Amino acid sequence: MNAKQIILAIRFKVKPGKKEEFRNLLFTLADKMSKEANFVNSIIHDDLEQPDDILIYEIWNGTQRSWLEEEFPKPYRKDYENVLSEMLEDRIVSWLVPTGEWGSRITSVSR
Repeated sequence: MNAKQIILAIRFKVKPGKKEEFRNLLFTLADKMSKEANFVNSIIHDDLEQPDDILIYEIWNGTQRSWLEEEFPKPYRKDYENVLSEMLEDRIVSWLVPTGEWGSRITSVSR
């Protein structure tokens, strides 16, 4: 596969007492985005050492620019973005590109 891919690794620092509510919101978002044409995969994680943190790892076909232009403006994302300040203390976004993969074949790298 030669398609370009972008990976978003997003760490959410959830406000005390809001983790379950936020996790449910994130699961709803993942259900919606998983139906998008450029969606490849997503995994939601709890951090064992930082119990109020949730991490989502998303793989998309395309580039950072195409994701920002095509995926970010979707109406369901706007609804999600509008409530984040009520639930989060911080959100740390990392934009990544795959360069090697072992054990699966979900990215566009051949290594």
